[in-house]
Amino acid sequence: MSRGTKVRGAAVAAALAVAGTAVAVQPAAASDGTPRFLAPAELPPHPSSEWFAGKVTSGQPDPLPLCAGEALPSNSVHRVFRTDYDTGALQVTVVERSTQRAKDFVALVRKKLDSCARTVMEEQPDITATQKYYGRVNVEEGAYVYGVHTEATWGASDINLFSVGRDGTTVTVVQWGQMGSYDGAPVAGFKKTTATAVRKLY
Repeated sequence: MSRGTKVRGAAVAAALAVAGTAVAVQPAAASDGTPRFLAPAELPPHPSSEWFAGKVTSGQPDPLPLCAGEALPSNSVHRVFRTDYDTGALQVTVVERSTQRAKDFVALVRKKLDSCARTVMEEQPDITATQKYYGRVNVEEGAYVYGVHTEATWGASDINLFSVGRDGTTVTVVQWGQMGSYDGAPVAGFKKTTATAVRKLY
């Protein structure tokens, strides 16, 4: 596998990880009081497909999402979403032992996202990456939204949106991705999804 192929896989891995795989849609709420996850209908609408959700699963997602994945600890819990097309999403939630540890984790994820485009290009010379910061979402202790576009020398073009938000000691990271550019990114819808994700933590 070429290095460029690996980066493309990282850029849209969460979006395509379960494409073509039959999965059962699970309830968004957890029965034991643990943080709840997004339901498919709470993701930005796709113009040609409904959303499908995998099970809420303990551990880090495999493969890890672009840039933010390096910060995810082993006690992560995640859920993968897909459509019938090239659009997918991922939510990862981490419950920390204290509010300060949760704040530190948010700061670490933001640091990874703030330098995402630069990191990608340093590690993969055949990829051009740009990014945008879309601002803070005023929900609970706050959430922050980013966009990252990657384009390979062979023509592949992917757009990903990321957010990280916190409620108390619990942090959630949401990623949405598809082939394309910023023009196709549903930023307003993704901010709404982010707000919903943070509100559902408790």
